[in-house]
Amino acid sequence: MKKQTILVSSFVLVLSLSGIVRAQSTAPSESPAKTGEAKPVNTASPRPQPAPVISPEVHPDRRVTFRLRAPNAKEISVSGEWGKDKKAMSRDEEGLWSVTTEPLEPDLYGYSFSVDGLQMLDPGNSSVKPMRSPRTSVLEVPGNSPSLHDFQPVPHGTVRIHSYQSKSLGKKRGLYVYTPPLYDQTTTRYPVLYLFHGSGDNEVTWTALGRAHLILDNLLAQRKAKPMVIVMMDGHAAPPVSPTSGAANTDMRSRNIEYFERDLLEDVVPFVESNYRVRNDRSNRAIAGLSMGGGQSLTIGLDHLDLFAWVGGFSSSVPNPETALTKALADPQGTNGKLKLLWIACGKEDFLLKNNEQLAELLKVKGIEHAFLRTEGNHSWPVWRRYLAEFVPLLFTQKQ
Repeated sequence: MKKQTILVSSFVLVLSLSGIVRAQSTAPSESPAKTGEAKPVNTASPRPQPAPVISPEVHPDRRVTFRLRAPNAKEISVSGEWGKDKKAMSRDEEGLWSVTTEPLEPDLYGYSFSVDGLQMLDPGNSSVKPMRSPRTSVLEVPGNSPSLHDFQPVPHGTVRIHSYQSKSLGKKRGLYVYTPPLYDQTTTRYPVLYLFHGSGDNEVTWTALGRAHLILDNLLAQRKAKPMVIVMMDGHAAPPVSPTSGAANTDMRSRNIEYFERDLLEDVVPFVESNYRVRNDRSNRAIAGLSMGGGQSLTIGLDHLDLFAWVGGFSSSVPNPETALTKALADPQGTNGKLKLLWIACGKEDFLLKNNEQLAELLKVKGIEHAFLRTEGNHSWPVWRRYLAEFVPLLFTQKQ
């Protein structure tokens, strides 16, 4: 504290001395008034600043206007999870580009600008989708009544953020864990859902854009789900591969699942069961994910039915199910005896629909019990939030 006082006093002293020097340098003997010299006047006006760009602007009728100031751009468009087509933007005389959509359904949407072929965030919007390489902004279109993913006046759980040293991978990793309301006020042990994201996203995305924690809070308040812990990992576990390596996508996918499985089973599950009050039997463990994470959950879950009894895949990416699910397919009777639920869903406009239909047909031919839903929608978060809301109420109940 004494050092701080001395520093402040010294600062004041320097300012005082500098004031004396300035006063002496403008002594009356040399003043412009006595010499008759005119004092220079700065007549330059400050450069006008452009008005802040408002983007996105949600209108009362749920139309949305997007804007971007880019005077030197040649072509700009916006695309988002509300549809598959890009919307071209037009430029005004000041270099401000804009476009207004048709009314959108109330929801959360990811979107991006394309500026002369470069995909980018909306610089006017601070809401960004968490990704390995962020390039997607988030638009929220509110409705007349709250959605299941909205913050509502109900008891709320807690999202806890961890960094842990993965011994199996030899590096630091991130982990998000949701605990239900009253977790800290009770000694109850809870079932656990391991929930995985898609390619390009990370452990933050299921809460930041998926709103998994709010969906659970609202389902619990409506008495439509069992209280549970949710564990959200970073799905990108394998070391990055150089683009010039020549590695095929299928090889990289298999390699990533192998690394991810090691991290999940050798590090994350023990970490969660050591630090949280969760039940550690297979009947109280579920595993699910979307797209890349759906492939991970189906592959790992069905290969480890001694650990997981509840398995879900949302718009799952499983290019070679005969190879990925060898163990489950080899013993259909044993698989059925262990599974409490195998739940698969995919949108009719999803580019992975054919892959999911082939998977469902293979399970049917092999006699493995499952639920397969073809729904409206494409490969997007509005669909996956809905799937989570449908899947969670089925968990940790009687055998389906």
